[in-house]
Amino acid sequence: MNALRLPSLLLAAALALGPLCAAHAEGSTSTVAFSDPSKPGTLKVRIFHGDLKIEGADVKDVTVRSDSSSALNPTPRKDGMRVLSTSSGYQLTEKDNVAFLDYSRDDGWSGGSSDFEITVPKNTNLIISNTTSGECTCSNIAGDIDVRRMGGDVKLEEISGGALVETMNGDVTVRVKALAPGRPLSFTSMHGEIRLRVPGDAKANIRFRTHKGVILTNFDDKSLVTKTEIAHPMHLHMDMKIGDGNAPAAPAAPAAPVAPDAPAAAPAPAALAGPTVTVSDDSDDWRSDVRDSVREAARDAAEAARDAAEAVREGLAEAHIDMHGGMMPPLPPMTGGKVVSGVLNGGGVSIEAATLNGDITLKKVE
Repeated sequence: MNALRLPSLLLAAALALGPLCAAHAEGSTSTVAFSDPSKPGTLKVRIFHGDLKIEGADVKDVTVRSDSSSALNPTPRKDGMRVLSTSSGYQLTEKDNVAFLDYSRDDGWSGGSSDFEITVPKNTNLIISNTTSGECTCSNIAGDIDVRRMGGDVKLEEISGGALVETMNGDVTVRVKALAPGRPLSFTSMHGEIRLRVPGDAKANIRFRTHKGVILTNFDDKSLVTKTEIAHPMHLHMDMKIGDGNAPAAPAAPAAPVAPDAPAAAPAPAALAGPTVTVSDDSDDWRSDVRDSVREAARDAAEAARDAAEAVREGLAEAHIDMHGGMMPPLPPMTGGKVVSGVLNGGGVSIEAATLNGDITLKKVE
């Protein structure tokens, strides 16, 4: 008797839960248009927990799909009423060709969690801060990408613009469709691997740094010509080269992604730029030379970092991009470790990567 009743009970439970599951799966969809669709727009995203997937497509509007119950201030219902009360929701607004998706409290922290799938025009610039957890994926984007987060993996697929990615804990995986002249790529993870794939004929200047990992490539030594620098043995966190006493100029840091029609932003305080110490072979007191060089390099590095940070702030302000309000600040510059720099196919776009704990891999796109 009980055995016969069990299927009926299961069926009844499934029917009762069906509407709830359907409602959760349906979630909500919101759309916003850029003020001037003739120009590339910018999408700023701020969420705390959850997966984020952004895909570029041949569209004009920004469409957000979420498993969150509803958007705040959604489109009025058929009866003309707007729902003001919701247990969990997000805000999607647009002003001056900048769309803003916010799923957090005003102070940037929230215990809520929601996954988002977003479709944008391919040439949209992205500024993303999903602070704590969840995977972030951006694909088919030709605009510039700026991702700053505390944790979680970052994946960029088929990109063809500039990119700056910084994460405290997570792997960074990048597949480049094409390198754009004058639009550098910079990737930093404090604890995670960095995997880069670029076209076999890509022209770039590379600079990779890792403390506890190895740097790998499947490009042959004719296509990719490299040199290796070593950290100072006295733990001064400086790169030391034996040379003629003339310190080479520090490599230019990658520019921060900026909104279209904005003044060109000055180089960002990228994670890879580090002072170089040069010691003369015929020095009578090389230790004294090292100390003097280190002091001078440290002063120059600190001054350059301050100038670069100020220039970036000014550039973002002129571009009407507010990186505050809960957005992640940049990671501090990384020094020391093993550094490999080189020229790929004759040189071109700057590609930089750094990690404290993890390998760095540069491969050809298959």
